[in-house]
Amino acid sequence: MTLATSQDEQTLIQAGFHALSDSLRIQVLELLRSQEYCVCDLCEKLAVSQSKLSFHLKTLKEAGLINPRQAGRWIYYSLNISRLKVLEGYLSQYSRIITTLPARPCLD
Repeated sequence: MTLATSQDEQTLIQAGFHALSDSLRIQVLELLRSQEYCVCDLCEKLAVSQSKLSFHLKTLKEAGLINPRQAGRWIYYSLNISRLKVLEGYLSQYSRIITTLPARPCLD
């Protein structure tokens, strides 16, 4: 069973999991679950500087996990649900494998 079907999909999955490997980026995603936020509001809620947050937002944006929207001089961010569904679909394939694998004895 092949879990990732194409090189493009593998690249998306790898970038997505890399983006999820940092606790601050996960906190950003948690905030964006309820609504979109501008950078200044995210900085305030997360108690981080704009320069630090910008680095993490760039990583999330490059992975396609968030969408930027410019409104005047502010940039608002929201979740990219379709990209998160790609990661969810990838992980769900493992649950099917786990249910079909025989239990292995623990060798202590």
